[in-house]
Amino acid sequence: MRRRLGHQRQHGKQGGGGGLLAKLSIAVLFLLICSLSLLSAPFTPNTNGSTASSQINVEELWKSANSGGWKPSSAPRSKWPPPPKETNGYLRVRCNGGLNQQRSAICNAVLAARIMNATLVLPELDANSFWHDDSGFHGLYDVEHFIQSLRFDVQIVERIPEIHKNGKTKKIKAFQLRPPRDAPISWYTTDALKKMKEHGAIYLSPFSHRLAEEIDNPEYQRLRCRVNYHALRFKPHIMKLSESIVDKLRSQGHFMAIHLRFEMDMLSFAGCFDIFTPAEQKILKKYRKENFADKTLIYKERRAIGKCPLTPEEVGLILRAMGFNNSTRIYLAAGELFGGERFMTPFRALFPRLENHSSVDASEELATNSQGLIGSAVDYMVCLLADIFMPTYDGPSNFANNLLGHRLYYGFRTNIRPDRKGLAPVFIARENGRTAGFEEAVRHVMLKTNFGGPHKRISPESFYTNSWPECFCQMETQNPAHKCPSENVMQNLHSQLVTENIDMEQHNRSDSTVSLAER
Repeated sequence: MRRRLGHQRQHGKQGGGGGLLAKLSIAVLFLLICSLSLLSAPFTPNTNGSTASSQINVEELWKSANSGGWKPSSAPRSKWPPPPKETNGYLRVRCNGGLNQQRSAICNAVLAARIMNATLVLPELDANSFWHDDSGFHGLYDVEHFIQSLRFDVQIVERIPEIHKNGKTKKIKAFQLRPPRDAPISWYTTDALKKMKEHGAIYLSPFSHRLAEEIDNPEYQRLRCRVNYHALRFKPHIMKLSESIVDKLRSQGHFMAIHLRFEMDMLSFAGCFDIFTPAEQKILKKYRKENFADKTLIYKERRAIGKCPLTPEEVGLILRAMGFNNSTRIYLAAGELFGGERFMTPFRALFPRLENHSSVDASEELATNSQGLIGSAVDYMVCLLADIFMPTYDGPSNFANNLLGHRLYYGFRTNIRPDRKGLAPVFIARENGRTAGFEEAVRHVMLKTNFGGPHKRISPESFYTNSWPECFCQMETQNPAHKCPSENVMQNLHSQLVTENIDMEQHNRSDSTVSLAER
């Protein structure tokens, strides 16, 4: 051995150019061998030095996540005076978009009315939205419950009343304003309030994302939660229909709800066209041109950073890697799947027990409104009550984001939120033939996600997706800001409201007496 090494060293000194060439040849050969071994090796993620297999306890996922001692609470925790009888005017809003975009807008409208000391006119729901549905507020929500639930917060009327003066009837015409996107509170207390006082009423249109989400006032944020999770209750027949579907699904054990966002609008928005046929790509590109800003989007780049909605097959592969078997019952909340059955076939092969609201309940109401606001409302309630909820694209999806927030508030119910950016290289490697270690790699990514427990809200996560800690409290804590309010908080608010009304009546009687005396 020594002689061989010595011979190599001596050989290395002879002819500098030839020795260098030999070294370069050996280096190139070494790199080539390493590259080949990497290509043939199974895909394994960086586990920070740990080679232990990642495991997910599926049985634990069917239970609610660990609350860490937190409980939902949106009742006021500081002085919260009732709305005065005399306000600065009337606030009308037109809530555009789909069901959940409108829902967020309603929450913002209530808060805007509180900020401006205005009387809120029952919000209008845009009939020209994506759904082409004119159900309106009365057709979806329990109006009486809505008004009664918020009586300690704002005054609400169904329409602007007419003014009767000197035997004449006068209508108040609302002045129309277009609020800036994510307008700060200061816009409402200056520009909007000024016009309200001038005209007696203002009409804000459109009203989607027209009030900043991040507000440094916990009581204002809790008001949003009171609207979203308590006041906004679907009409009794929608609630009954939803509960019937949930009962049928749960009669056979646990069930999972998946929001399969593989639809034309979202695929067009994401710019993910390459997996479709030329004819389908033409449809998607046309929809994108008509509805979204012109922008050059490269599929491979979008896919690599997790900007494309998961395909149904990818959803199935994630669930199988996590340990769910083909007996898992799955409720699909989705619009019309783009691309048809060929995309569903691989998913159905993995998880054959698939249902939707039409297959569980073939009622005439759902049959005629399966893609409208009522069908969306039923899907919302079933997803809210499901043991597990899985959104496949929770970027700009208001449906998924609102549900994640509602399930958090509803008792930290389990959510499976795929990290599309983290999973992208795993799926790309699989498509390139590197299938060994695939399921382990998927589990490794998924174990880093939050399954529904309390967690800090970090931008771009929305307040409507995660209202912790403002809308939660702890019974035992050293932090007074997190301490649960007293159990009689609602009684106190009721007493304040009664006192306010009595004071107002006495004030009115006093004014009447003075007026008579002057005569």
